[in-house]
Amino acid sequence: MGEITNVSEYENIAKQKLPKMVFDYYASGAEDQWTLQENRNAFSRILFRPRILIDVSKIDLSTTVLGFKISMPIMIAPTAMQKMAHPEGEYATARAASAAGTIMTLSSWATSSVEEVASTGPGIRFFQLYVYKDRNVVAQLVRRAEKAGFKAIALTVDTPRLGRREADIKNRFVLPPFLTLKNFEGLDLGKMDEANDSGLSSYVAGQIDRTLSWQDVKWLQTITSLPILVKGVLTAEDARLAVQSGAAGIIVSNHGARQLDYVPATISALEEVVKAAQGRIPVFLDGGVRRGTDVFKALALGASGIFIGRPVVFSLAAEGEAGVRNVLKMLRDEFELTMALSGCRSLKEITRDHIVADWDTPRVNPRAIPRL
Repeated sequence: MGEITNVSEYENIAKQKLPKMVFDYYASGAEDQWTLQENRNAFSRILFRPRILIDVSKIDLSTTVLGFKISMPIMIAPTAMQKMAHPEGEYATARAASAAGTIMTLSSWATSSVEEVASTGPGIRFFQLYVYKDRNVVAQLVRRAEKAGFKAIALTVDTPRLGRREADIKNRFVLPPFLTLKNFEGLDLGKMDEANDSGLSSYVAGQIDRTLSWQDVKWLQTITSLPILVKGVLTAEDARLAVQSGAAGIIVSNHGARQLDYVPATISALEEVVKAAQGRIPVFLDGGVRRGTDVFKALALGASGIFIGRPVVFSLAAEGEAGVRNVLKMLRDEFELTMALSGCRSLKEITRDHIVADWDTPRVNPRAIPRL
């Protein structure tokens, strides 16, 4: 294989290196995988309106997220069971994020615990939370994350049941026996039983709380002082409810197209959510980001930042920590170049006028309208 020149090239390398069951788990989406394709394709329906002859000799990519200063608006989304990709798993990802000066979100279903990830050294980290039927488990987990120095909770709200991922059913997916869901090890919830379909699907059906509602977003605020990001919002209605429920932010996400198929791409849902939030809380996006141009498009549509998921596990499988570092560097470099070529020197200079989306009404020059 020649030199890696973009983020997407890691997927094929991961496919060659990983067991089929593992690669399929990371790569697949729900059912027909229409949304999986659409998460990528929708970006290509947004074009640039670059501004020229602007001094772009100095470009500042830095931003703040929930008051934390980071080097760029590119962060790491929670992805489960990273030790299936590489023996160092979440440790490697944490070190890569810290080196890049950005935020890592640790999955509830990580193969390394909150304490282990904290032990890798300094860094701003968020914790993704699944709400278990046993609320004592939830409270204990949130307390441990807080104590380990995690700075926010990303509450996943699109998974009362697991989406139908047919590759996992065919492969009878199960967490390999030498690994555990480390955060739950001491609670006897760290192992996954073999099942007739997907072992993960059975685990979710047994453990995850289907009664989860907006009331629980309020409850969570009574047990932690950490800010809560609601992850999995796709509509204006739910954006308004998130604001009302005291969320500190919203992540526009369709769970990497792994839950409900035929929901829109996140980049297509973003603007509706941003408008509904009315600037009261920040809105982030995950799903389908593979290029610096994608990052710019999301920010032009009002996102405060983006999160990447699959590129992390694919690059981790290919090259461990160095792979994840490289993905973050390539995205950063591409994004910086996109800013320069669009005439933007800081994130606040990226505006809606820098893009045109296929759903926009055409811009009309009033002088071009013939007089009747």
